Amino acid sequence: MKVIDDKAQYYISKLQLAPHPEGGYFKEIYRSSEIYEEEYLPERYSGKRNFATSIYFMLAGNDVSNFHCLKSDEIWHFYDGSSIVIYLLNKMEGLKKITLGKNLINDEVYQTTIKRGDWFAAELKDKNSFSLIGCTVSPGFDFKDFELAKRNFLSELFPGYESLIKRFTKE
Repeated sequence: MKVIDDKAQYYISKLQLAPHPEGGYFKEIYRSSEIYEEEYLPERYSGKRNFATSIYFMLAGNDVSNFHCLKSDEIWHFYDGSSIVIYLLNKMEGLKKITLGKNLINDEVYQTTIKRGDWFAAELKDKNSFSLIGCTVSPGFDFKDFELAKRNFLSELFPGYESLIKRFTKE
């Protein structure tokens, strides 16, 4: 991942961001000390979960967040930099695009919620910049609840979106 913006490099250093498996950079900043026991959670979870978690997340330059899905809803909050386009795929609606940013006149939003089970990916609107956002998950994030999309699987699930899926999946 090549960082092309001095401000992006500043955030990576200052916030101690590290590479994320889906692409981009992240740092966990909150994990609730309270726990849901497994018997009080829906069956899709295996084990206990914290009430909530949050991270800083950043894309810079040509970085992308590859298609993935979670077992919990995830709220994305815009902080700084370029607008970021989020691509959502689900069986009911097909493709939906949301632009996270500060240009409200052009229908950008400061915050959006990605529903559990939706496949989603993201990229910068301005590839010469960066985007710093926050992500909040409840019940709290656990890598057991994270699935990075396999290209063939997602293409079979969503025929007609192969070129988009190819852009946002690793072989």
